[in-house]
Amino acid sequence: MTDATPLLLGGVRVPRFLYGTAWKEDATQPLTALALQQGFRGIDTANQRKHYHEAAVGDAVKAAITSGLVTRDDLFLQTKFTSRGGQDHRLPYDPNAPVAKQVEQSFASSLDHFGAEVIDSYVLHGPTTRTGLAAADWDAWCAMEAIHDSGRARLLGVSNVTLEQLQLLCASARVKPRFVQNRCYAARGWDRAIRQFCAANDIMYQGFSLLTGNRDALARPELARIAKRYGRTVEQLVFRFALDVGMMILTGTTDAGHMRADLDVFGFALEPDEVALVEGVLSR
Repeated sequence: MTDATPLLLGGVRVPRFLYGTAWKEDATQPLTALALQQGFRGIDTANQRKHYHEAAVGDAVKAAITSGLVTRDDLFLQTKFTSRGGQDHRLPYDPNAPVAKQVEQSFASSLDHFGAEVIDSYVLHGPTTRTGLAAADWDAWCAMEAIHDSGRARLLGVSNVTLEQLQLLCASARVKPRFVQNRCYAARGWDRAIRQFCAANDIMYQGFSLLTGNRDALARPELARIAKRYGRTVEQLVFRFALDVGMMILTGTTDAGHMRADLDVFGFALEPDEVALVEGVLSR
C-alpha cells in the first residue's frame, strides 16, 4: 500500500501514523500542535503524568479544532489506562478505589482533557505482571469493556504485552483487543511472533521505538543501499518497511522537517526481497 488512505478497523478510520507524545513535558502542547500542522491526524498519549502530559495534548487538539485546522472527525485519538505501578504521585484516579473505578475515573479525566465525548482507542498500558495476567489486569479490562459497551471508546487495545499475555487476553476477553502497541526491536525480528498473531486475529500492530530502539540496524550498509535506491533516508526506509509488513507506526520526533519526512513514505513500496532483507537484517 503506497497511499495514505486511513484503514478501516471495526468501522473506525485508523491512520497509519500516530504522533507519540511521551517524554515531552512542557513542550507537549506546542509539539502536538506542530504535528497536527504538519499533517498528523493520529495522536497517541496516556493518562500517566510520569511519562506523558495528556492535558497539554488535549489543549493542542482543542485549539486545532477551534482554529478550524481539523475537525474532531478528522482525528484518531488514542489514550491509555495506566495502573498504579506505572504511575508517579500525580494520579488521575483514587489509589484506594477498586481497579474498575480507577479505570472509569481515568477515562473520565481523559475525556475532559480532550474536551471529547468519545475516544477512538483506549489501551491498557501493559499488564501488571511480567508473566500471565493478574486479577487486577482482568478487572481493568472488564472496566474497559464496559466503557466500550457504552460507546465512549470505539476500540480497545493493549500495550507492552508478551505473546503469552496476548493469547490469554484474546482467549477470555469478551471484547477482543483491536490494537497491540509494543516496542519493536530489529534484533528480535521486529516482534515477529506477536505481529503474526495479530495478523491472524484481526489485530492491528502498533510499533514504537522503531528508530530509537534500532540504532545498530539503521547503521547497517544494506539498509543504506536500499534507501539510496529510492532516494530516501534510512529512517524513511524503516518506516516504509513497517507499513509494508502491516504495522501502524508511532513516531515522536520533535523536528518539523522530520515530521514531514516521516509522512512522506507513501509514494513508494519495497520489493518483497527488500522487505525480507530488512526483516532479517540483524538476525544473521
